[in-house]
Amino acid sequence: MRPRLIRRLAGATATRCLRIAENHNQNYDYDYFERRRKFRMQRPAELDLPGVTPSRQKRSRETTAALLQAGAEMLRTHSLAELSIEALCRQVGATVGAFYSRFESKDAYFNALMALAARDGESRLSRMTEDKRLADAGLAELSRLLVRGTIGWIRNHEGVLRAALQHDDTRPDRWSIFKGLARANVANATPILLAAMGRANKAAKTRAIAFGFQVVLGTLVNAILNDPGPLSIHDREMEERLANCLLLLLQAEMTVLTVRPSRGRKKQVRRSQG
Repeated sequence: MRPRLIRRLAGATATRCLRIAENHNQNYDYDYFERRRKFRMQRPAELDLPGVTPSRQKRSRETTAALLQAGAEMLRTHSLAELSIEALCRQVGATVGAFYSRFESKDAYFNALMALAARDGESRLSRMTEDKRLADAGLAELSRLLVRGTIGWIRNHEGVLRAALQHDDTRPDRWSIFKGLARANVANATPILLAAMGRANKAAKTRAIAFGFQVVLGTLVNAILNDPGPLSIHDREMEERLANCLLLLLQAEMTVLTVRPSRGRKKQVRRSQG
C-alpha cells in the first residue's frame, strides 16, 4: 500500500474514533480528548517555560508536549514522588536522555506542568470578561456558569493541582500561583455578580461574593486532596450543589436581617433587595 494512502487511512481512522468517543458514550472520558487536543495545539512560545530547553523544531516540540501531557495524566493516579521518569518516557516512546535534554530536572518538569495549568487558568479568566452569556444572565445562571468554569479548569488539571497541594508544606511557593488565580477569579466575578445583585450595600455584597467563592474553592480543594465523599469533583451533582450553595449565600446577603433602633428598642427589619 502506498505511504500516502496509509497516512490518509490512518487519519480517517483517528477522526472516526474521535467522533465515536465524543458521541456521548459513557465509556469515554470526553475531557481527555479535549486535553489532548489542547496539548497538540501548543505553539512554540507556549512551551517556552522556565527549566525547559526551548526548541523550534516541530518534532522536538511534539515530544516535549507529549511528555507534559503524559505526566499530567499520570499524576491523576500517582503522587509526584511516585511519578517515574522511566515509565513516563515509555508512555510516549521517548528515552530518558530525551527527557533530560528538555527538562533540567524532575522538579523543573513539574514546574512546567504548573505553569501550563496556570496559563490555562489565566486564559479562562481573560475569556470571562468577554463571555456574553455572563453579561445577560441572572444571578442563578451566573452562579451556575461561574462554578462550572471553575470546576472545569480543576478537572482538567486535577493531578497537577493535587501534587501541588501535597507539597504545599515543603514548597508553599508551588501553591501560591494558584492562590493568585483564585483571587483573580473572585476579582473578575465580583462586578459581574454585583450587576445582578444590585449596587446597594456594595461592600457587604462584595464580601458575600468573596466568602461564597471561599466555600466553593475550599470544598473543591478538599475533594481534590482527600476525596472524602459523598461527591467527587467528577460528579455532576457536585457542580449543581456548589452552584446552588453560591446562589443561596448571595441571595441571603440580598435579604439579610439588619438591626435598627425604633422608639428606644431594636427592631429587626428585612433589607430590601437591590
